[in-house]
Amino acid sequence: MYYSNGNYEAFARPRKPEGVESKHAYIIGTGLAALSAACYLVRDAQMPGEHIHIIEKDAVPGGACDGADIPGLGYVMRGGREMDNHFEVMWDLLRSIPSIETDGVSVLDEYYWLNKDDPNYSLCRATREQGHDAGTNGEFALSDKAAMQIMRLFFTPDEELYDRPITDFFDDDVLGSNFWMYWRTMFAFENWHSALEMKLYIRRYIHHIGGLPDFSALRFTRYNQYESMILPMVRYLESHGVDFRYGTKVENVEFAIGGGDGPRRERTGVGQDTILRIQAESGVYARNPYSSPVSKRAVRIDIDHDGVKSAIDLTDDDLVFITNGGCVENSTMGSQTAPAAWSPELKPGGGWDMWRRIAAQDPSFGHPDKFCADPQATKWMSATVTTLDGEIPPYIRRICKRDPFSGRVVTGGIVTVTDSSWLMSWTLNRQQQFRDQSRDQLCVWVYGLFPDRPGDYVRKPMTECTGEEICAEWLYHMGVPADRIEALASKHANTVPVMMPYITAFFMPRAAGDRPDVVPDGAVNFAFLGQFAETPRDTIFTTEYSMRTGMEAVYTLLDVDRGVPEVWGSVYDVRNLLNATVKLRDGRPVTDMKLNVVEKAVLAKALKKLDGTDIATLLREYGVI
Repeated sequence: MYYSNGNYEAFARPRKPEGVESKHAYIIGTGLAALSAACYLVRDAQMPGEHIHIIEKDAVPGGACDGADIPGLGYVMRGGREMDNHFEVMWDLLRSIPSIETDGVSVLDEYYWLNKDDPNYSLCRATREQGHDAGTNGEFALSDKAAMQIMRLFFTPDEELYDRPITDFFDDDVLGSNFWMYWRTMFAFENWHSALEMKLYIRRYIHHIGGLPDFSALRFTRYNQYESMILPMVRYLESHGVDFRYGTKVENVEFAIGGGDGPRRERTGVGQDTILRIQAESGVYARNPYSSPVSKRAVRIDIDHDGVKSAIDLTDDDLVFITNGGCVENSTMGSQTAPAAWSPELKPGGGWDMWRRIAAQDPSFGHPDKFCADPQATKWMSATVTTLDGEIPPYIRRICKRDPFSGRVVTGGIVTVTDSSWLMSWTLNRQQQFRDQSRDQLCVWVYGLFPDRPGDYVRKPMTECTGEEICAEWLYHMGVPADRIEALASKHANTVPVMMPYITAFFMPRAAGDRPDVVPDGAVNFAFLGQFAETPRDTIFTTEYSMRTGMEAVYTLLDVDRGVPEVWGSVYDVRNLLNATVKLRDGRPVTDMKLNVVEKAVLAKALKKLDGTDIATLLREYGVI
């Protein structure tokens, strides 16, 4: 596998890999990563569809990318997905996936036309004092000291960030700024999360810094992510004869390590302290220190289908794609009248248990407990509010300044309630969010980053609240008069809360090797997929990351002769760096910084030398001087 840039490779069709007709693929899970792997097996590896077997423990596909009208509960979306123009793998694949709404066009076509005709931007990013504009004025409000802290993190070597929290680098100058409010609520970062992930995000999305206050850089689908993204991929795969096996749980994948016919339980591979940390070519972070060239072969998949346990014995011609871990494992749903259950003492279960069994077989398979051992630190809650008539929408319109029934952009991204004890944010994407939804209803997605704190209206933690109570808290912060809140929450809306114990597990402080490489060194016939697999070319918690792991896995195991699109290199573009530097300072030039006499003299001398050069022209063009 190799990386490429440009149209030459992007538009090429690879030759069929030798021997692919004799191979079978077993894919564990049906999230975006797994479905992408299946699509690349069909499109580029040209594997017969009937040779591809997708194993899913649930009754429906999609993983975290869900959206459904659940009988007895109502409409539910556990989360939402935001895309940008430079999700290179995503657009590479979706150009080949037919639309399920319009004959003769692709999912990319309809997505592109939609966002061209109806560009995304927010007219109210934050509120306070019951629905009043928070008055951020699109500013980051970073002091010079705070800007220097962000710059320090940006340039700190990855190895120095292993297992360290964000608070090791940021103090109240950053954590009390508008920048941190924009950032943490958009990406769901907590103060104790990984400083390494924070750095990687800044680097990956340096071209979006200026768009944080109004979301103008983002793109959204027409409907919920299940109907707009998952269903078209599933239909494409079904049309090629791909075998879906629902209600089937994978308990374990067993490996032969270093040869032989069965799993070796002892750990193999050299120790971390004896291997050089080889920096990835992109300068992101070190490769897995536990990797070794010792042969590793998947030999059996242990499954449970409706309580009946069995196994699939594997050969070298049987490829296994493993979705390890899972951010929505152990999720629970409440209802309008019941809270979502929260049981932190429960074992992780599902994909976490499977990964633990796999990881016990070789150190290069990662360390799941780094991510799932502390659900108190990785949880938050969301809720889907469905308005049932015209009573609540006027309050929404007052804040978002748009007609929510227009079918066009509504809030343009989340609206954060800055004085909410739960640090509540809410959003309405284009309505209706479900194809079968009544046109007089709206679906609102609400989430709280601090669900253990008592609310400001209901005076209870979000974890203990029914859907009706969560709706009441939201209505309070929307500025609904107190004498109307109870009636609107109980009779004019239906709200379904969701508890997700591991929703930010991938942000926990970690080190190289805690996630397995997509294809570990020595792997003969298997790969890892999704948010807990390691590719040094991208940043987690995005649709692009999941889909990239699927593409890299297929291209590596089948030696597909076409380049994987390189991650957009904005961090290496001096124009983006200059623009972000000035945007973070709310448009103030560097020459406006508070400098001592010596620093001012050095700066003045340097600028004098640059005067009349192209460098000076570039610095002036971007407002640096």
